[in-house]
Amino acid sequence: MELIGSGFLARHLRPLKGAHPGVTVLAAGVPRHPLPDSAHARERRLVSDTIRHCLDRGRQLVFFSTVSMYGAPGCRGREDDRVVPTLRYGHHKLGLETLVRDSGVRHLILRLGYVLGAGEPGYRLLSVLVRHLRAGQVTVQQGARRDMLHVDEFAAVLDLLLRAGVTGETVNVASGDCAEITDILDHLELRLGTAAERRTAGHTVSHCPSVAKLHRLVPEVARLGFGPGYFRSAIDRYLAAGPHGPGLPVGRLP
Repeated sequence: MELIGSGFLARHLRPLKGAHPGVTVLAAGVPRHPLPDSAHARERRLVSDTIRHCLDRGRQLVFFSTVSMYGAPGCRGREDDRVVPTLRYGHHKLGLETLVRDSGVRHLILRLGYVLGAGEPGYRLLSVLVRHLRAGQVTVQQGARRDMLHVDEFAAVLDLLLRAGVTGETVNVASGDCAEITDILDHLELRLGTAAERRTAGHTVSHCPSVAKLHRLVPEVARLGFGPGYFRSAIDRYLAAGPHGPGLPVGRLP
């Protein structure tokens, strides 16, 4: 497997580099929002260059998209739903999905939930929540929910999809345990031994994906331990990989 990128996901996928010849995984690009147009333009160029690379060499491209394009009224979080992203980041990723599909390259598009684990960047959700909880105050938007997937299971799911020869598909890669942010905060406080003041900041959409297609394509994912409350075990492993002290960089709550 050819791996493009050097960030959080790429580092955790390195053990798969000896497998899946003929597959190029693009694990680089815009990692978060909001970012300037120049960052989006750089990622579009990177995707275009990688498409040409794969077309020239007859390789399959694995492109990482996002479930954050879900959440519009009536959306069921299914891959075949009409998608109307509510975030600029979702619009950007949806445009890149179209670029990949229209190019004619052999591809697999994966819409990722919130992948967490050791070494994730300090601006991401859990790192920010830990910092704010330890500071004694956290602000969250009402209705916020996240499907959390530990990076170990993410790598296992990708391996299963490639071993099954899945191609030409768009697939949600998530746990199916889409947790309320309040429940996530409750569990973090329990594990950290903290009790912070909580403030609310209006309503937001929930980016909860369906995992029915994933389970249909690779039924083996049922053995990975997903189910109600999975997010708690994923958080426990994230915390165990620490450290998560007051030196965490200040971030913006997604």
